[in-house]
Amino acid sequence: MAQVPATPKWHRAAMRLSVALNREAWIDRLTPAPSEAAALRLRDALAARVPPLRKRVVFLIPLVGPDHVGDWEAVADRLSATLDCFIAQDDPNWQAVICCQERPPLPDDPRITFLPFSAPEPGNDKWLKLAALTAHLDEMDLPPAYVMSFDADDLLRQGSVREMLRRQAPGGYLVQSGFVMDDAAGTIALADRPSLRQPLRKPFWKLCGSCAALAHDPDLQQSTAFLQAMTQHEHRMFPYLAALAGRTLAPLSQPAVLYVLNHGENFGARRGRVSFKTRFVERFRIDDPSELALIADGFPVPEIGDDTAEATA
Repeated sequence: MAQVPATPKWHRAAMRLSVALNREAWIDRLTPAPSEAAALRLRDALAARVPPLRKRVVFLIPLVGPDHVGDWEAVADRLSATLDCFIAQDDPNWQAVICCQERPPLPDDPRITFLPFSAPEPGNDKWLKLAALTAHLDEMDLPPAYVMSFDADDLLRQGSVREMLRRQAPGGYLVQSGFVMDDAAGTIALADRPSLRQPLRKPFWKLCGSCAALAHDPDLQQSTAFLQAMTQHEHRMFPYLAALAGRTLAPLSQPAVLYVLNHGENFGARRGRVSFKTRFVERFRIDDPSELALIADGFPVPEIGDDTAEATA
């Protein structure tokens, strides 16, 4: 299963306008993609529904299989760092599900579970694993929650789960601001909305898939179906599809995720899509030691502090 292509920008604009004006005939003529149709079905199901209290954040992690990588131990170490950031959260109300052909070493924590994967797929099977993970939501005993697909080599900032559950954003959250780290160079850059001073900067959600936590209602079949359809697209489609579904995403208040590049086993490297991100980090790199120290405090993984200290020495 390959990643589902994004719909053209003109199509998205026309679809947004048609929905805003409640023109069903226009929507039909546009022939919605399966993900858009799923979004519209969820939108209808949510009409006049009072958003329930979200009590948990669920992270869905597709992990590359050992046959697709050169260093399985390094992949497991990256996953361990990702899970350590979840465990370090000051709000314990989260779960993580890891989907892979082989069970990696996992912490002894009941909030962390393993979903076996056996469907054969040459090359990148990330999308099949995301489909399995989202289907698995129906088998979990979940309260109303926020669901976030999360890459196995990204890091979550301390306090992010607490913010999500305290704010109770009706539709969910978007990582507008986050950090991108070039592991090979030991440099870090801020990804955020462009500004007058930095017109070429990009928001984090355009660079990394660990960027959206969607409100999920386990009692609505349309909610699971939408999450499954949405996660088959590239992450640049997430805010559009969420809004189409009536799940407008609120930006988190601080840089919430750290995306690690060039560590040797990135999905993007196997797809030939990392070089422009490496250039982004170099263009917007952070050199101020006090800023780097604050980043290291927010992401309690030793390598961040070690690598950035070496890069700025």
